[in-house]
Amino acid sequence: MVINMGFFKKLSAIITALLALFFLLIIICAVNPDLSKRIGNFLFPEKDQTISLSSNHTDLTVPIVDGVSENDIAKEPVQTPLFPDYNANQSVIPNGNNQPASNQTLDWGSTGIAKDTASTYVAPNTSGLIIPDTVSGKNGYQPLQEEYISVSDTQAEQIQDQLGTGFTGEGLTFDSYWYPYYGMLDERGQHIYCQIYANAKELNAAFVPLEPITSGQLKNALMAVYNDHPELFWLDTAYTCKYTADGRCAEIGLQFNRTAQNLESSISTFENRAREILDKARGLSSDYAKEVYVHDALIGSITYNLRAEMNQSAYSALVNGQTVCAGYARAFQYLMQQLNIPCYYCAGYAGERHAWNIIVLDDGCYNVDTTWDDVGDGNYDYFNKNDADYASNHVRQELSVYLPPCNGRAYRNLEKPPQTASSNQTTSSNQAGPLRTLTDVGISESQVIKDMAGYYQNCHNQILANGKGEYTFYNVIEGRQLLTRWEQEIDNGTYEDEYMTAVMVELGAGDCQMQIHVEELQGDRYLITHKITIK
Repeated sequence: MVINMGFFKKLSAIITALLALFFLLIIICAVNPDLSKRIGNFLFPEKDQTISLSSNHTDLTVPIVDGVSENDIAKEPVQTPLFPDYNANQSVIPNGNNQPASNQTLDWGSTGIAKDTASTYVAPNTSGLIIPDTVSGKNGYQPLQEEYISVSDTQAEQIQDQLGTGFTGEGLTFDSYWYPYYGMLDERGQHIYCQIYANAKELNAAFVPLEPITSGQLKNALMAVYNDHPELFWLDTAYTCKYTADGRCAEIGLQFNRTAQNLESSISTFENRAREILDKARGLSSDYAKEVYVHDALIGSITYNLRAEMNQSAYSALVNGQTVCAGYARAFQYLMQQLNIPCYYCAGYAGERHAWNIIVLDDGCYNVDTTWDDVGDGNYDYFNKNDADYASNHVRQELSVYLPPCNGRAYRNLEKPPQTASSNQTTSSNQAGPLRTLTDVGISESQVIKDMAGYYQNCHNQILANGKGEYTFYNVIEGRQLLTRWEQEIDNGTYEDEYMTAVMVELGAGDCQMQIHVEELQGDRYLITHKITIK
């Protein structure tokens, strides 16, 4: 046997070097505790750090759509309060009466809600979506806007001592049959959900989370509260999270809109407007009849306006009468809840970010899009449809992919089609039905453009105001002669020299794509819809 002493010398040198590095690492960690925590979290990750479905604990990982990740992601009397009380040890249901909780969970296949299937929602491919011209641009849903602020461990301790947890929501539970997003969270997420709800009710804007949570878990809990509770109309879809080096949230910051400045008066106004619809709907004989009435009442009293104030809230729809898809959907959800009809807020993609509803009737679930039905005198093109009907133009995203599939049949396509135009009504050569008016499209007489210079200036101003991103803007021009000239200048690219190049420079943008659609209106006017993406 030949012993190689050189090998042992090399081995001894390697062991000595490793020991030196080990002791050096110990010294560094003693000086820098944060580094020690990060190493520990990497080697021994904590459990239960992902929010999961209560039924099967599947992580909430939502598909990436168009390159954007969504992960972070009537029976009671009229005088019954419309807002649920939140006393301890009660299960909250929407209309505030003492009806016992249903104790149904998100295991939709066994609840009888979707009797014909135990399947889950399958998202269609967004690349194949076809958005009809009549509803193109009628979107406006804004996802949660978060602001993350890094703080040290010492600052986090000071926040804990000075701020506290605020209103904990202890004893609260929410029935998942009425509040499905609550049922999507694990136990920790549900505790934070109740805390957020209680602090929002009390207008307490800043508090320490009850339990250790990450920023991603906080976003899911906040999204669940927003989606379940249209009655919290004073709560803005924006928040702040102060977090430590190990990713833990140290402080939750809520934001409120102007209605919070005089909340008692705002709630009274909101309730009164809601009752105008609810009092008439309650006298109808069936849930379906009530649903149709509310649908028609909303599209008859709301004007779609992309720039409407507080347009993500039910308040903007019911009180102000001007909103976007989010406001339509939250108002419909709220009114259905008050009529003891389960109705859910659904967020997704329909050419742009969009929101609509899922309603539960006795044979199953249906999609309802009141925003897209608010065209002309109103229609039922997107009312009580199943997922197959919506597959060509609606895709659920974020937590909404976990809502039940819509496979109802009994209440699909029961509505009468809109009345056809009479012989003395003017119709467009490229659209069915009567021509719309300026009022229908939310444009005033003073906003009608009568020359190309005015058109170019209007486009320049609207793009500059909206900035970079993807959005839709509109203008109306008057006269067939102006339309002809407009078409010629669009075809030959004159618009680039007149406003597009200048506004790109002002915005510091490097790329622009735009789709344009023209709709003839009454009075020889033409609505021009611009769908634009500027990067």
